[in-house]
Amino acid sequence: MALDTTLIIIIITVLVSLGGFNSDKVMNDLIFYPPAISKQNQWYRFVTSGFLHSDYTHLFFNMLTLYFFGRGMESFYNLYMGKLGFLIFYIAGIIISSIPTFIKHRNDYHYRSLGASGGVSAVVFAYILFAPWDWFTFPPVPAIIYALLYIYYSIYMSKKGGDNINHDAHLWGAAFGVVFTIAMEPRIINVFLDQITHPKGPGAILFSLIS
Repeated sequence: MALDTTLIIIIITVLVSLGGFNSDKVMNDLIFYPPAISKQNQWYRFVTSGFLHSDYTHLFFNMLTLYFFGRGMESFYNLYMGKLGFLIFYIAGIIISSIPTFIKHRNDYHYRSLGASGGVSAVVFAYILFAPWDWFTFPPVPAIIYALLYIYYSIYMSKKGGDNINHDAHLWGAAFGVVFTIAMEPRIINVFLDQITHPKGPGAILFSLIS
């Protein structure tokens, strides 16, 4: 039985992250380091940094989120873009979400960042367009509430800094996921608005109970 693209991405990310945990060379060679890109043309870092993580908690949180939301989005992108559609979307999310950071820090020799946050955020917010009231996490919360908490956390940690995680990529990845998905299928706007204004599903029921 063939593995889902989401599971393949998770496996590769775990292996690369473990390599970074156990080798400073692997970490330094793959991490997002803007001067190495702008001065040495090491453009691959836009992608490789998305497969590194700062610690086991960071890795677990990102991969758990990707598992919950990614498997539900694969068929959509593969339908529109072919068998590699979801993979292309995910990698694009990692790259595009890092561009603002690269522009801001391209000459900053003290800046480094890592994490799959851009790609994961793109997947999460694309999913919310389809099913804002679904929930998968534990404890269970509606997807749209999860997204709002995710954004709040990203803004807070971006201001706090000091952990090498590109929290700004969370926001840009989310924006990319929404804009790209709507560009592919504009009718999703009406689907989203209908679901927001007419909540249904376990997430909506739970939200009504706690609100």
